[in-house]
Amino acid sequence: MSDGIRVAAVDDVAPGEALVLPMDLTGTTEPISLFRDDDGTYYALDDTCSHEDASLAEGWIEAGEVECPLHATRFCLKDGVPQCLPATKPVATHKVELRGEEVYLHPGVPATS
Repeated sequence: MSDGIRVAAVDDVAPGEALVLPMDLTGTTEPISLFRDDDGTYYALDDTCSHEDASLAEGWIEAGEVECPLHATRFCLKDGVPQCLPATKPVATHKVELRGEEVYLHPGVPATS
């Protein structure tokens, strides 16, 4: 998987939206979501909030953060770190790269690598 997995076309996710990726596509045991920030930048995070069982893809995406729809913790899209309570643990990030008009994911490879 060092080449990554094609998970979407660039226009499949509108700015400010997210897409939960199928686990059979990512090869993971936990859901991963692809986020497109309002500035058009793509990020991938584990989809489940680290505080309680809620899908981050159902949250609000703005200014480099996603807000959990359940208890309003905001997570940084770059590093997965919670920006406020009640969550105290980060969610895992995954490397995303654009190749032309396609989005590739590197599951299990942190976004910072």
